[in-house]
Amino acid sequence: MSTLELEKSKGSRERVVVLGSGWGGFNLARNLDPKKYQALIISPRSYFVFTPLLASTSVGTLEFRTAVEPIRQRSSSVDYIEGKANNVDFARKTVSVRPARSALVKTQKTPRDAAGDGILVARTDRQRKTFDVSYDKLVIAVGTLSQTFDIKGVKENAFFLKDVADARMIRQRILDCFEIAALPSTPEEMKRQLLNFAVVGGGPTGIEFSAELHDLINDDIAILYPSHKEYVQISVYDVAPTVLSMFDEKLAEYATKTFKREGIKIRTEHHVKELRRGAPHRPRSNDDNPLSEDVFTLKTEEEGEVGVGMCVWSTGTMMNPFVKKLLSKEWAQPLPSLKGDKSNEATCSIDGREHGGGIVTNDRLQVKMSVSQGSQIKANQDTMKDVFALGDAANIENAILPATAQVANQKALWLARRLNKGDLNSKSFTFKNLGIMAYLGNWRAIMQGGNHTEIKGSVFLHLSYSDHTLTAIQESSMDTVARRVLDDGGILAQ
Repeated sequence: MSTLELEKSKGSRERVVVLGSGWGGFNLARNLDPKKYQALIISPRSYFVFTPLLASTSVGTLEFRTAVEPIRQRSSSVDYIEGKANNVDFARKTVSVRPARSALVKTQKTPRDAAGDGILVARTDRQRKTFDVSYDKLVIAVGTLSQTFDIKGVKENAFFLKDVADARMIRQRILDCFEIAALPSTPEEMKRQLLNFAVVGGGPTGIEFSAELHDLINDDIAILYPSHKEYVQISVYDVAPTVLSMFDEKLAEYATKTFKREGIKIRTEHHVKELRRGAPHRPRSNDDNPLSEDVFTLKTEEEGEVGVGMCVWSTGTMMNPFVKKLLSKEWAQPLPSLKGDKSNEATCSIDGREHGGGIVTNDRLQVKMSVSQGSQIKANQDTMKDVFALGDAANIENAILPATAQVANQKALWLARRLNKGDLNSKSFTFKNLGIMAYLGNWRAIMQGGNHTEIKGSVFLHLSYSDHTLTAIQESSMDTVARRVLDDGGILAQ
């Protein structure tokens, strides 16, 4: 869709440009009143990811299609541009957009291989030209990136779990590890390293992936590779003294005991120093075993070097580079829009937190900014009435909320209601804690409710699944939820 087509279809409506297609951006855009607003999502990802299901899709419990919902739909009034926001001109109210795809140089038809790829597309490093998109209201919901702490080799060699593409890579790597281990030429020592799976990060994502992997190995892998189960080891690493620190101590202890009983090792107070390709203690120049390149070496301060077949990294988040760029940006703005003084201009900048997301908003999710005139910074900070921020990319001033899908979703639905009703200035956002849950494998789970109720064990999972489905209905479309439930029940596979 061209910018001219966007202008033509806009009519008399206000355009709300949403940067990001995650829990915040996607749910806000599709809940805006299409009679009042032209909702436009700008994101390099043309779909929404139901992140709680990523761990299940990575091991094959669910298919990938059950965890995604496309932005472009026949029944949706949301417009979409596949691109990355490069910059924002707050004075002119425009967003500079760089197309997400690089330019094509040729296409080549090839025989369909085992992976199902029938066409190879060659791309050049030459980027397509940027273009500007105007807005009446702007919503920044670009999320965050995986935190690697600049540990050597992590960015290049670790597997992350933030998108469906990550889940696909993990699933393929698990299969590769078992197939290589099954080769007659693979030594026993190499088998143990290939089937040693490391998970760095003791939060819900790391714990749930470990549980799903454990279920896969015990329910399916043990049947397909019966002679290799004895070589399998799953280990969870964390720098903290306990895992699942966001849960009550008793629930975290229950999770730890459950994992130990199932043979999953919990290695707390461990500090990762490096992750590199290749077997441990073997200089590449002197290595005569080509299979040694099929494993990775995880080096910790406490254990030294350990050979692993895969390292899944889930240690929290770091600020999005786009947010960091906005926080360093300054722009001139006439003082009349701020303080009523027509004779001067002010220099403005967005307020941000160094840790915990980035952009600071008020309790109506409007972006806070500092205003300076000359060398003096005004004591009274102001807000940008038409610029909002939510999700992991933002924090409400004087409030500490967890960086979860639950918070982002509640902010998105609240802001959509306020904009639709036109009562934003008379309301303020309040987070309602609906509780947190973690799957522990073998049909066991723990849950800590918003009213401090605690539930644990296998019987609870049936109840929690019903609650999970109801929550999903509230947070996603009926079509997607129906696919998830049917697929989970095995109906779609028949």
